[in-house]
Amino acid sequence: MSAKAISEQTGKEFLYKYICTSAAVQNRFRFANVTAETNFDRLAQEHPWLLTERLVVKPDQLIKRRGKLGLVGVNLDLNGVKEWLKPRLMKETTVGKAKGVLKNFLIEPFVPHKQEEEFYVCIYATREGDYVLFHHEGGVDVGDVDAKAQKLLIRVDEKISEDLVKKNLLTHVPNDKKVVLASFIVGLFNLYEDLFFTYLEINPLVVTKDGVYVLDMAAKIDATADYICKAKWGDVEFPPPFGREAYPEEAYIADLDAKSGASLKLTLLNPRGRIWTMVAGGGASVVYSDTICDLGGVNELANYGEYSGAPSEQQTYDYAKTILSLMTREKHTDGKVLIIGGSIANFTNVAATFKGIVRAIRDYQVPLKEHEVTIFVRRGGPNYQEGLRVMGEVGKTTGIPIHVFGTETHMTAIVGMALGYRPIPNLPPVAAHTANFLLNSSSISNSFLFPAAKASTLFSKQTKSIVWGMQTRAVQGMLDFDYVCSRDEPSVAAMVYPFTGDHKQKFYWGHKEILMPVYKNMSDAMKKHPDVDVLINFASLRSAFDSTMETMQYPQIHTIAIIAEGIPEAHTRKLIKTADEKGVTIIGPATVGGIKPGCFKIGNTGGMLDNILASKLYRPGSVAYVSRSGGMSNELNNIISRTTDGVFEGVAIGGDRYPGSVFFDHVLRYQDTPGVKMIVVLGEIGGTEEYKICQAIKQGRITKPVVCWCIGTCATMFSSEVQFGHAGACANQASETAVAKNKALKEAGAFVPKSFDELGEIIRSVYDDLVEKGVIQPAEEVPPPTVPMDYSWARELGLIRKPASFMTSICDERGQELIYAGMPITEVFKSEMGLGGTLGLLWFQRRLPRYACQFIEMCLMVTADHGPAVSGAHNTIVCARAGKDLISSVTSGLLTIGDRFGGALDAAAKQFSKAFDSSMLPMEFVNKMKKDGKLIMGIGHRVKSINNPDMRVQILKDFVKQHFPSTQLLDYALEVEKITTSKKPNLILNVDGFIGVAFVDLLRNCGVFTRDEADEFVEIGALNGIFVLGRSMGFIGHYLDQKRLKQGLYRHPWDDISYVLPEHMSM
Repeated sequence: MSAKAISEQTGKEFLYKYICTSAAVQNRFRFANVTAETNFDRLAQEHPWLLTERLVVKPDQLIKRRGKLGLVGVNLDLNGVKEWLKPRLMKETTVGKAKGVLKNFLIEPFVPHKQEEEFYVCIYATREGDYVLFHHEGGVDVGDVDAKAQKLLIRVDEKISEDLVKKNLLTHVPNDKKVVLASFIVGLFNLYEDLFFTYLEINPLVVTKDGVYVLDMAAKIDATADYICKAKWGDVEFPPPFGREAYPEEAYIADLDAKSGASLKLTLLNPRGRIWTMVAGGGASVVYSDTICDLGGVNELANYGEYSGAPSEQQTYDYAKTILSLMTREKHTDGKVLIIGGSIANFTNVAATFKGIVRAIRDYQVPLKEHEVTIFVRRGGPNYQEGLRVMGEVGKTTGIPIHVFGTETHMTAIVGMALGYRPIPNLPPVAAHTANFLLNSSSISNSFLFPAAKASTLFSKQTKSIVWGMQTRAVQGMLDFDYVCSRDEPSVAAMVYPFTGDHKQKFYWGHKEILMPVYKNMSDAMKKHPDVDVLINFASLRSAFDSTMETMQYPQIHTIAIIAEGIPEAHTRKLIKTADEKGVTIIGPATVGGIKPGCFKIGNTGGMLDNILASKLYRPGSVAYVSRSGGMSNELNNIISRTTDGVFEGVAIGGDRYPGSVFFDHVLRYQDTPGVKMIVVLGEIGGTEEYKICQAIKQGRITKPVVCWCIGTCATMFSSEVQFGHAGACANQASETAVAKNKALKEAGAFVPKSFDELGEIIRSVYDDLVEKGVIQPAEEVPPPTVPMDYSWARELGLIRKPASFMTSICDERGQELIYAGMPITEVFKSEMGLGGTLGLLWFQRRLPRYACQFIEMCLMVTADHGPAVSGAHNTIVCARAGKDLISSVTSGLLTIGDRFGGALDAAAKQFSKAFDSSMLPMEFVNKMKKDGKLIMGIGHRVKSINNPDMRVQILKDFVKQHFPSTQLLDYALEVEKITTSKKPNLILNVDGFIGVAFVDLLRNCGVFTRDEADEFVEIGALNGIFVLGRSMGFIGHYLDQKRLKQGLYRHPWDDISYVLPEHMSM
């Protein structure tokens, strides 16, 4: 949603802080907020003026006409304010149809003034620009300002001036106030633009000899501009409409939505209601709410919401469990129903999102059964058959009644079933996977042939496009569509992606691989592909404006589709203005695009290839449609393909308030296109575009049959305002309601069903009539070419299997949370197992005892470094001084680790274990090694001796003796040490040998490994890992030390090298 109402206090904070005007704005920041928790003594300390001035108090909860409702206390002292609040604060009141609790009040200084000093000013956004309304008589009785006020339209990119204001708005204002008012209105308009307001009303605006006073204010800002205005806005709170509480669950979902690229919305209407919905898609969510209300369920409808935009399994799980938690808190005598609905998805993997819902159902299966919940599911789209199968399976295993339906069932039929108005059919189980792309579902023999399209047609079989963004899946979908449409060449000529250099990207054209150029900048792409006239812009909401404006500089581009949702409205209006000037058609923003069967499709429109085939989108039909919603456009593909000869063209103009092209633009194109025989329009609450269609039908400009239905009829039944999934789906006046528009369309001569439920029937009726009259002559069709299914998609559907390239059992990063050996990373931190415990999970796949974790960390500490003279550190230093990077230098040091340096841990563990396990006496072991001419690994030190012990060994020995349950091998090694040191005092058990034998004791006796497992870890070299990991810390230290000391290239001195050459060479 874009335009969101803010509190009066927030609006005034913005105004007082940022307005730039020569008018003297009085009472800046003089307001105080009162709630049930307010301490008036502290409030008076923070705002001393409360004790000295007369005051006004009023609720600040988005309530209109507070004065007429008796909700403003005027000319009171602070005690008077307290008395005025007593019967009102935290009390329920009714405003129109809405009942709510008054809980937030605003106190401001009372401004004595005369009636003639009150004025009215309002600024609001429209498609063509911003209107400034002004009336010289403001206040409670201002009346119908639309009819009475002076109006000034400041068109997009135009500037306001004081002269304009005086000339157009202030004709009835006394001369002594014109200068002040003109300056204030100009400053207010500039503030409105800079802070991305969409609505700003002040009534009354009082102008006295002392200056300007802003008494009452109402405002909305464009929430999508947060990334632009964050520094000025700060953290804005958007209060709910009066009569609807702000629930923590709504805030939780809003937070999930803000952190996700998907769309997640939740509004609680009646938490005690028995009808709950979990609907995929902004348009579909409105249709389901409409149908529930049409069937009399408005008072039992518990929530409105939607999830769309391919949310992850975890996001869907979080969304679903929130709804299931809410609906299982209070029982209902008639039980409850959950409607999991949706249109046919374009690109969302239905099975993947259903996995999250299934997880939530399993988690809540006990309360769901206790509350007698019945679940009805209807969905279509990529992999929907698998999703429905899984959903049906969970119903059988949990015992929860779950009724599952696919695209063969009308989208809203499950509502009638859930509410008892339709029987629940016993359908055969759906197929387990998506239809094989290599198979064709029809055996037919003739293709449709239509007259050539007019020049105004957006797409043809020769249309070439550029795709902005690395959207390989969408591009491959377009190429597959092209192939089944028997196009001669791909419709995508190139891609533009600024974040990589120019290169080629591999795609499939039917069975063969092709290379597609990817350019770093738009200018190169345009120069090299002059035949391109369409841009499909997948840029993010932050960069879509700039990339689209840049593209419109190239006259070859005639059509641009903007996919991104959440572009600020002010930016969209600039795009529209530029497009109108340059003759460019914009589809979007916030759209999936459009499709022209047999010719061209935009991005993910129409879904995967199985849906393209099922909806017969590979060849043209006779019906053209236009909708706002992308998901609902795919539903229309399904409905039209089942009730007529198919779609000729379909466009989803996008859900924003100001789409680049409007319904009427496309309806006129369809009227002027000979191949189109009838037109379907899926309108929506909000805006007035549908009235243009009414007018054109009445005037005879549109003569083809128009079937039209505006969704959002439920809005007039709700007691408080509900913002639906699309930013533009909100009625600001009676004429913008879906009910009013449907009525007007029917009166104008359009074919309007009684509800969305009957849309398919009326389309069929109109089509059959046209066939009967001979206007449409259905032709036989030929099967399209076959396209192989992508390997990755076939595998996801479970159609094929392939041995994995390699296996892993220690870590899994694929889910919502990183997992180490089965333990989520959050649990790793909660358990405070430290680095030793983490190493235990990743190396040994076990959760080790606390003492074992500590021992590992101690080993890492004592092996971290042993000075610069050892070979590993020496190599690291030489590399660092040669200018090599960190990785190269450390690797150089690590490569010296082996039997002679650092590798004694493994060798010592193996030698001592073998001797001990074969029951060899320590003396026998020493003698055998001497006889075999082998060194005993882990015995001996260059500096340390029995008389100068290594404190590292002593520290470890004290810890091991205190904490290890058994130290048999260590004791054996210490007996060997006694023998070796009796011969030479430096033949001690060194730190490598100690760690090696102690680690064997740990593995064998800590209770988490079998003997075979313990021996295997020694055999595969796990113990050397301790030295490698520990010493890496020291090597990094030496590298950083050399860089910090700025040491130059190392050259070994000659006097430290003994040059021994052969005698004949030296002669």
